[in-house]
Amino acid sequence: MRIIPFVISAVVTTGLVIVLNKKWGKVPPMGKFLSPQHGFWQNAEPDDYDYSADLKFPELKGNGNVYFDERLVPHVFADNDEDLYFLQGYIHAKFRLFQMDIQTKAAEGRASEIAGPKAINYDREQRRLGMRFAAESAEKEMEKDPASKALFSAYTKGVNAYIHSLKESELPLEYKLLDFKPEEWSNLRTALLLKMMAKILSSGTENDLAYTNTKNIFTQEEFNAIYPQIPDSLLPIVPKGTVFEHPAIIPVKPSSADSLYFGKKGLMAETEISKPDKDNGSNNWVVAGSKTQSGAPILCNDPHLELSLPSIWFEMQLSTPTGNVYGVSLPGSPFIIIGFNDNIAWGVTNAQRDVKDYYEIKFKDASKKEYWYNGKWEPTQLRREEIKVKDSATVYDTVAYTVYGPVMYDASFPNNFSQKKSLAVRWVAHDPSNEGMTFYKLNRAANYDDYAEALKTFSCPAQNFVFASKTGDIAIWQQGKFPARWKGQGLYTMPGEDTSYNWQGFIPQSENPHVKNPERGFLESANQRPADSAYPYFIPGSYITPRAIAIEHFLSGMNGITTADMMKLQNNYFNTIAEDAMPVLLKYVKESELISDAKKYLDMIKSWDLNAGPASKGQTIYQCWWDSLEIVIWKDEIAQTNPVSPLPEDQTTLELLLKDSTSLKYIDNITTPKVETLYDDVTDALNRASVELAKKEKEGRLEWAKFKEPGIYHLTDKSKSQLLPLARTQLNMGGTGLVINAMEQSHGPSWRMIVQLSATTEAYGVYPAGQNGNPGSKYYDNFVDSWVKGEYYKLWMMKSSEAGNKRVRWMMKFNTINNRQ
Repeated sequence: MRIIPFVISAVVTTGLVIVLNKKWGKVPPMGKFLSPQHGFWQNAEPDDYDYSADLKFPELKGNGNVYFDERLVPHVFADNDEDLYFLQGYIHAKFRLFQMDIQTKAAEGRASEIAGPKAINYDREQRRLGMRFAAESAEKEMEKDPASKALFSAYTKGVNAYIHSLKESELPLEYKLLDFKPEEWSNLRTALLLKMMAKILSSGTENDLAYTNTKNIFTQEEFNAIYPQIPDSLLPIVPKGTVFEHPAIIPVKPSSADSLYFGKKGLMAETEISKPDKDNGSNNWVVAGSKTQSGAPILCNDPHLELSLPSIWFEMQLSTPTGNVYGVSLPGSPFIIIGFNDNIAWGVTNAQRDVKDYYEIKFKDASKKEYWYNGKWEPTQLRREEIKVKDSATVYDTVAYTVYGPVMYDASFPNNFSQKKSLAVRWVAHDPSNEGMTFYKLNRAANYDDYAEALKTFSCPAQNFVFASKTGDIAIWQQGKFPARWKGQGLYTMPGEDTSYNWQGFIPQSENPHVKNPERGFLESANQRPADSAYPYFIPGSYITPRAIAIEHFLSGMNGITTADMMKLQNNYFNTIAEDAMPVLLKYVKESELISDAKKYLDMIKSWDLNAGPASKGQTIYQCWWDSLEIVIWKDEIAQTNPVSPLPEDQTTLELLLKDSTSLKYIDNITTPKVETLYDDVTDALNRASVELAKKEKEGRLEWAKFKEPGIYHLTDKSKSQLLPLARTQLNMGGTGLVINAMEQSHGPSWRMIVQLSATTEAYGVYPAGQNGNPGSKYYDNFVDSWVKGEYYKLWMMKSSEAGNKRVRWMMKFNTINNRQ
């Protein structure tokens, strides 16, 4: 059901505040909060609310108009680029100010100012990772070029123009609930937002600390089999058989690596305060005109992220006399991030590459003023961090910066175990970069050469940029700043006492995996490894294989493709890994040893169609059975580490079983005297799973959607339980992270886009939220139902001559103060 506008009783309101209080601290002043003149009542919008306005600002150089269509999508027209981004900043702030404010505060490590003492460790982690340090480095790069500085500054001025215009009664609801006020925007805050995206999309791709822990119990050969760099089933982004140039950089492995690095046990027990979802992936693909009904390329993208209300995305069109672009933007930053213009379209998926390493540091003493490096004591740079805490005393922390970067873990911020090693983090995101200019150039690109040139300024988080143009070209390029590593470098924590284990350079941008106009007529990326073993560099990461297998399977067999076909494919639930796993499960289950419930579920799954749709009971049974099997196979080995090592990927376990299902040593439970076989493990796994399945069936939750309970929660509700009046729960969605429609509980396709680059562009899109961040607006979540049903909106690239079109519902006029027209 749709969120009810906030014309609700004071009793309900008080209840909501008390629920919120469980997470954030003291209840706001109730008289102020309930005030008819200034309180939450002012946030309720009537259905016929008028967004039109006539505005004047001295910062503008010319005129501008913003036309809102029936979905509250703004079509922004300005006379020049600076005015365009001023208007974009103003519109972002008007509809998403709280989101922008809270996300950048969290990025900087200032959540305690709002959430109180429970956020202190989070804030310390953000500061010890060097988030502000990274943003300051990016800000300098952004402002080094006068043209770039002018664009970002114009956006910042637009945000602040809106903030300065706000009356207390107009503050977004969350400010009233949490009792604080918005702060001025700055270019630094835009940089912080982009660095937060870099953290989210790159932190889940490195496993140095976990792998350092894991190598205590496995030989190098076993480790390579359990955590392979190149899975047997890999279908890489760059098609197999591609010939790569001889590498420009050949890094040299230190002479001590075999004994000190690969052979040494237990450099560090893993403790990570927080780690983003490793499935922060996505799908994108493009088909050439040779495979489409229209003869024009079709490009598709659906980035998978943690879903929230309001959404991470804001849909809009940006137009000047020299440029015209449509797509989704990132509130807090200028430009269109994923979209199309009059000539090209582009989309992104996460590269899953590891661009962060940890180095063990030896301090001279507890002061952390000096550390041992290249045979002498070198001075650190100490950064004093002041963490203000709501309703509590200020907390101070000192972070030491080394040649590698900040020391993230040390005796003052230890792990939970006896080893208190000091680990510095070397992260590409700390280096100077200006990712925003990549999108500025993409927004204006006219052809492949413009696209390729635009990508050169993009460093982190590494992305797979898919491309299509009206000239018929299709391409994909994995773009980022990647260290050139010797084989095995960065899998574990490394010694940091000299230069021996330092990065020896970066892979030249021209050698990043890419391909243009392949003979087969399509390209795709779904977070898999970008290239096969022929690629000359060592490229560790947390790759995901199954979705790419499914996409390649469908695209290779399709011809005469239409946009409707692509909609069906983006919403496809076929479980390709289950297709390979089910024969193994059915072959090795011993039906005679199953308990009664297990027999029932086995009979049910035998007729499963391998689709993970919302009503599927087979998917629920399969998932519980497979998860149980992985625990049965691996728990006895990985439980030897403290904390427990990560399970191998589903695809890895399946490939090991298919390769050697009878003699694989891990099948035997080393904690029992019996020598277990795969027959024993598969049967035991189903018996164990059936206990949980029976409970869920009694609750009426055996269908997949009811079992996993998909939902979209308010962006501040990390518990997914405290702000349910602001959430959308019990969505009728299937999917898993390993199927094309990769919906998990609250993580999934954050923006579905399909663009056919015919003479007149035909484009469709939808995201699971709404344009307005105000929960009291009907535009807060009005896209959700369409998104759940797999429906799309036709995207309207408005022309300036269409101001009188019936789709235009409201208009904001922007003029300079001195313009008397």
